Amino acid sequence: MKIVPPLDPGFTPAVLWNRAYRALVESDPGARRVHLALERPDGTVFRHAFSLLRQNHPEAHRTPRFVERRVKFLLWQQGASRVWLAGAPEVADHLRRVYAPEGERAFDHAFMGGKVYGEVFSVREAASADELPAERFSSVSAGRHLDGCRIGFDLGGSDRKAAALVDGRVVYSEEIPWDPYFQADPSYHLDGVNDSLRRAAAHLPRVDAIGGSAAGVYVNNEVRVASLFRGVPPAEFESRVRRMFFTLQQSWGGVPFEVANDGEVTALAASMSLGVNSVLGISMGTSMAAGYVTPEGQITSWLNELAFAPIEQRDCAPRDEWSGDIGCGVQYFSQQGVARLAALAGFCFADHTGLPERLVAVQTALAGGDARARAVYETVGVCFGYALAHYAEFYDLAHVLILGRVTSGEGGEIILARAREVLDAEFPELSRRLALHMPDEKSKRHGQAVAAASLPSLRSAST
Repeated sequence: MKIVPPLDPGFTPAVLWNRAYRALVESDPGARRVHLALERPDGTVFRHAFSLLRQNHPEAHRTPRFVERRVKFLLWQQGASRVWLAGAPEVADHLRRVYAPEGERAFDHAFMGGKVYGEVFSVREAASADELPAERFSSVSAGRHLDGCRIGFDLGGSDRKAAALVDGRVVYSEEIPWDPYFQADPSYHLDGVNDSLRRAAAHLPRVDAIGGSAAGVYVNNEVRVASLFRGVPPAEFESRVRRMFFTLQQSWGGVPFEVANDGEVTALAASMSLGVNSVLGISMGTSMAAGYVTPEGQITSWLNELAFAPIEQRDCAPRDEWSGDIGCGVQYFSQQGVARLAALAGFCFADHTGLPERLVAVQTALAGGDARARAVYETVGVCFGYALAHYAEFYDLAHVLILGRVTSGEGGEIILARAREVLDAEFPELSRRLALHMPDEKSKRHGQAVAAASLPSLRSAST
């Protein structure tokens, strides 16, 4: 690294590790071309191809890690329950062992299998690229509807936000603390959302449409998997959470009601506020949310759950407590990441101190000129710069917008400044074509709720 994060000098950026591996491949006359397909039960297929070292190369022991981390990233970026590989049988065998119910990626096996796509996750081998399923996917237009009287809400891990709009003009916005993660009774979640909707509705002459943003995977307004409901027992989840937004829609008279992943709404908010496309939006909140707007201004069917996509290769990288994996974005670009780095910087907190309170303490210290707090944000920024270069290998990017509670105040400016420094030093070509943005303070806090309000069209109601 040309620039080292001050609190985490051992950080090993995936983008540099991959660059070093590809350099070995380019000098290997026996390098192999392999083909990958990610398939969903509905026939959606994403295809990828890349080169690997020959099987008997002196550094070939690095190949399984290169492929597994790439597959991991693609799974959480695009989503699939079947992984096909052609051209490297020993790597296919490795993936089958790792992505198994008892393997290192058992969480991914369960998540991408039955929880999201309703079938057992599998790794399959094809004799050649011609035998892989053909690529098939689509992008869709979403949001940008601002006519009428609307409510938008955004459900985070430490607060829920709501905004009321009249023909695109915000007439009310509010955020209310809550603690949804470990609540076993779904009434807590349902009543909390309804409370925010009622507060917003009090500022409107009528409610024409409701749009929502929430962490997790949502398909046609149905909750598939979401960390917000991790405390709800499985039976209660199936009976009361999976279709909770349909219940809410009915209680509000059947008005058009749309809910989307918070990352997609982040990207939509960025595209709407900036008036640009090819946007990756990243929200650094309790967790990390991301979404993408294509060069054509559309939203993809990808998952874009970059919280669980790896960004570094160190064997002792920080471990996520939910997925059990190491080196993933949530441990760097979220309140969890700030709390982890604050401990390294010398901040001391009581065990019962929550992540939001720890973040506020660091932000208060930063405002007071505390060098430890500045080191926290500088570390986030350096890691983010290397992560952006990694993301650019998977996305067609022209713009990146960051928002969320972590970016409030001076901290957000430090993150962007240090990220830009990394891009300029290590990836000058990317730096020249990539614009980094941060909204104003009000948009940071409520931009997603406003964009969420634009999701439903008044012409037809959800069914």
